[in-house]
Amino acid sequence: MAKLRVGVLASGRGSNLQSLIDQSLSGRIDAEIVLVAGNKADAFALERARQAGIATCVIDHRKFASREAFDTAMVAALREAGVELVVLAGFMRLLSSVFIDAFPQRIMNIHPSLLPAFPGLDVQRKALEYGARFSGCTVHFVDGGLDTGPIIIQSVVPILENDNEESLSARILAQEHLIYPRAVQLFAEGRLRVEGRRVRVLPPADPAEAVLFNPAVD
Repeated sequence: MAKLRVGVLASGRGSNLQSLIDQSLSGRIDAEIVLVAGNKADAFALERARQAGIATCVIDHRKFASREAFDTAMVAALREAGVELVVLAGFMRLLSSVFIDAFPQRIMNIHPSLLPAFPGLDVQRKALEYGARFSGCTVHFVDGGLDTGPIIIQSVVPILENDNEESLSARILAQEHLIYPRAVQLFAEGRLRVEGRRVRVLPPADPAEAVLFNPAVD
């Protein structure tokens, strides 16, 4: 069976990209990264792709008069590569309707909080300041809002008494590297169905009654 053709958009160091590359090259996910595209030529994510023998392209958003014009160029590059699923890995650009309409329910993003809590930036600081007991990460489909798309998978990370932004971020990032490839694999297997705000995973998981407490309940 042909592997799912994935295009990754990145603007930074690309640690989530690396986890996807590793899982793909090892055969643990039925997906092939066919293109890594970025808007910054010096993004280390592009170097990660080159080292893995993956095609790259740079489309500088500053050379376009509008967000829509930039997105049109990016969509053209992804389509030329035959991309079936678009994965955002630290891509620091909001997508316009031009992009979203080109890949409906075929764009994934990962966010370092348990959405809908703490969308946007500086989320670990916000969680600590709020006094949250848990944080985590969320993979979701992208829609027209800021971190508002239907949720695919989440991982929960307890916030410890001595946590700061760096320590909490590091533990969340480790979970991101686990759940992002899992979300891609579920898509590759054709097991994701979007019904309104809900993403159903088929076949449904066995019922579970697990409950998390922080601090622990005696």
